[in-house]
Amino acid sequence: MKTIKQIADALGIDKQRVYRYVKKHHIIEAHRSASVMYYDEAVEARIIQGFSESTVSDEAHQSTSEPHQSASSDTVIQALIHQLEVKDKQIADLTETIKSLSQSINAAHHNELAETIIDGKEMLSAPAPKKVSLWQKIFRRQR
Repeated sequence: MKTIKQIADALGIDKQRVYRYVKKHHIIEAHRSASVMYYDEAVEARIIQGFSESTVSDEAHQSTSEPHQSASSDTVIQALIHQLEVKDKQIADLTETIKSLSQSINAAHHNELAETIIDGKEMLSAPAPKKVSLWQKIFRRQR
């Protein structure tokens, strides 16, 4: 991750130009620490590409910047590929977490059902309470 100043130094331009470009294109920083904003490789490549496209003004300059443009395009592509690989790994990790949680939930549910069945069998096999007639309840006499 790089700051605006580091990106501007790499491009050989003033950091204020990079800051204006970031604000104009509504680019969001990847991380902020105090008042310093950090941008990831994909954003850096996008900024580099934006400046390489905006600085091409005439044929002579365009012919000298073509290798830089293809290099910056390669940088953008590599950064995007890297981000996709990271996201794929995150998706795989989250999928494994979901599977694990699902298995533990299913096991807990299975145990709960088993306990309910066991409790139900005990209730069925337990003797029924002795019936007390109304007169016995009134006079509190039991045999």
